[in-house]
Amino acid sequence: MSADDVKLVLEALVVLGCIVMGTRAGGVGVGLWGGLGTAVLVFVFGEPPGEPPAAAMAIILAVVTAAALMQAAGGIDWMVAMAARVIEKRPHQITLIAPLTAFVFSIGAGTSNIIYPLLPVIYDVSYRNHIRPSRPLTVTVVQSGMALAASPVSAAMAAMLTLTDVAPYDLGLTEILAITLPACVVGIIATSLVVNRMWPDLDNDPEVQQRIASGELAAPGQQAGDGAGSATAGLTYTAAGRNSALAFFAGVLVIVLLGLFPDLRPAFKVEGEGMVSIDMTTTIVMVMFTVGVAILFLGRPPVSEVPDQSVFKAGMISAIALFGIAWLTATFISAHEEQIISTIGGWVTDWKVLFALAVFLVAALTTSQSTATRTIVPIGLAAGLSPGLVTGMWAGALSGVYTLPANGTQIAAANFDHSGTTKLGTKLIDHSFFVPMLIMTVVTVAVGAGIGAIVA
Repeated sequence: MSADDVKLVLEALVVLGCIVMGTRAGGVGVGLWGGLGTAVLVFVFGEPPGEPPAAAMAIILAVVTAAALMQAAGGIDWMVAMAARVIEKRPHQITLIAPLTAFVFSIGAGTSNIIYPLLPVIYDVSYRNHIRPSRPLTVTVVQSGMALAASPVSAAMAAMLTLTDVAPYDLGLTEILAITLPACVVGIIATSLVVNRMWPDLDNDPEVQQRIASGELAAPGQQAGDGAGSATAGLTYTAAGRNSALAFFAGVLVIVLLGLFPDLRPAFKVEGEGMVSIDMTTTIVMVMFTVGVAILFLGRPPVSEVPDQSVFKAGMISAIALFGIAWLTATFISAHEEQIISTIGGWVTDWKVLFALAVFLVAALTTSQSTATRTIVPIGLAAGLSPGLVTGMWAGALSGVYTLPANGTQIAAANFDHSGTTKLGTKLIDHSFFVPMLIMTVVTVAVGAGIGAIVA
């Protein structure tokens, strides 16, 4: 083994070690350990620091600010109320309708946090209609792991876009969505159909029936507040909240249109290149700041409360984690790009599924889609995989965040399921979300890879 190989291995251990320690610390700790790893590579190994993810950070800050303003104005309340109405219209198809509805709203909001207030609605509707609550609850939770790969305004998309929408890849927002959207929808539908046949039916589950017989659990027809509309009775919203949410959705639509039709973007003369349209990073930032101002007038949110919103807090944590880990991986890859292409490139070229597995594992360990994106996607691209193939597998592999029962949405779903059918398990992988997560991952990765090979 040459000196360069030894150096590569040692630096790779530093990167892996910082990811592991950051995962143990959680939250902003991921970013802090990423920054420490960068310092070790620079000061100890003498590597030049990589390019900080400034573009991704700009997108995240702009989107999170606008989304938090919307939440403070009551926009999330309106979105949840609308989603609940859709779910309750077809109660017997809830295992399919609930995840697809949550998918649409997760895409629009750019965050999986929107499913929290939907969970008790899903439980109530399913239980009142004698449907095992674990079926729609698990699929709804798991889809939110990969829904962000189809959202123009998610942190994961911000990270992905800054990696692929550059030469020589030139895979823009609309091309990414053309791959991830259909792949995710197929994955959700396939998973819903399979999960709808998993586990005993509610009326045939001996554990549930025993709890009903003992009086510990009310029978489906004897629930408090049972009757038409009871699932949505407590969901209220204001006109200001509705207008704020519609303004935010309008901003998302504008971003998609500007990505689909580059000629709509302002163009400026660049020496040696002629007229060049502004890039999508700049476009997204300007559109979302404009949306934020619109929400200030339409929703009149209390601006002082914006930093206290759950969307803002989650977004800032993601930004810090992304900055540190992305800087670390950028430093490592730029220092060893030739070796990565010649070694790892051969592995993933022969066994392309290794790329999806790597994204899946990092997502599982860090429980962060944006961290998994910035850690593994650059390696896949540098190794020679086509950007379309990378994008397709990336979307499905992000479901790996639900490998372990450690996410807030998983815990919330189990707590809202008073029937006890949604379980967190005791052996790490024996929880109710594990099998649905595997099904959704495999189907979405396969479909995404197929579409990606065609699109780019």
